[in-house]
Amino acid sequence: MLRALAVDDERPSLEELLYLLHADPRISSAEGAGDATEALRRMNRALESGPGGPEAIDIVFLDIQMPGLDGLDLARLLTGFARPPLVVFVTAHEDFAVQAFDLKAVDYVLKPVRKERLAEAIRRASELRGAAPRIPVHEPDPDHIPVELGGVTRFVAVDDITHVEAQGDYARLHTVKGSHLVRIPLSTLEERWRTRGFVRIHRRHLVALHHIGELRLDAGTVSVLVGSEELQVSRRHTRELRDLLMRRP
Repeated sequence: MLRALAVDDERPSLEELLYLLHADPRISSAEGAGDATEALRRMNRALESGPGGPEAIDIVFLDIQMPGLDGLDLARLLTGFARPPLVVFVTAHEDFAVQAFDLKAVDYVLKPVRKERLAEAIRRASELRGAAPRIPVHEPDPDHIPVELGGVTRFVAVDDITHVEAQGDYARLHTVKGSHLVRIPLSTLEERWRTRGFVRIHRRHLVALHHIGELRLDAGTVSVLVGSEELQVSRRHTRELRDLLMRRP
C-alpha cells in the first residue's frame, strides 16, 4: 500500500488525479499540494515522521510546469532526502521525458490522465517499493560515462571520446574504437564536459580539443580533422574555436 502526494498548480487537474488515486486499491492515502513549496512542507513532515510514521509519503505524482519551483526542481530536491519517495511525473508536455528519467523517475504519464495508464505507473511503483528501499542516487564517476552494449553496462573513459554527435534527445559518443548511443542531450554533455576541454563547433557536434588534429580553411568554410573524420565548424563557433586552439598547450 502506497501513501501518495499529488502536486499540481491547476486545481481541476489535481482533483482529477486525486480521484483516480483514491480509486486504486494500492493507494492507502492520497493528499494534494498546489505548488512545490506546499509539497516541500508536506515532505518535511514526512521526513520528521520517519518511514513508518503516520505522516510518511511513499510516492509523489508531480506536474512539471508550475510557478516558482517546477516539478523537475522539486524532484532534484527530493533526491537529497535520506529515504527519497518514488516519483511519477504527470504532465501535458512530452519534452521533459529525458530529464525526468535522468532523475530516476518511476514513470512519465501524459495528460489527460487515463485510468489504465495511471494504474500501470502505480504498479511499477508498488513493485519497486516492495522490492527494496530506495537509496539516494549519486553522480557517476566524472571520468567515465556508462553505456549500454547488448544488455551490459560498460564505462567509457571521457578522455577517449573524440567527439559527440546530437541525435534528437540522444547523443552518439565517438571514440577511436567505435561509437555508443546514450540518452543524454548534447547540451547537457556540453555543460558537463566544458572544463574537460570539450567545445561546441556546430549545433550537432561537440569536440574534444585534444583530439583535433587539423583546422582547415577552404573557400570561406572551416572544418576540423578529428582522427580520420572531417567535421564542419559553424560560423558562430569559428572564432571561439580558433582562440581555444591557439591557447592550447
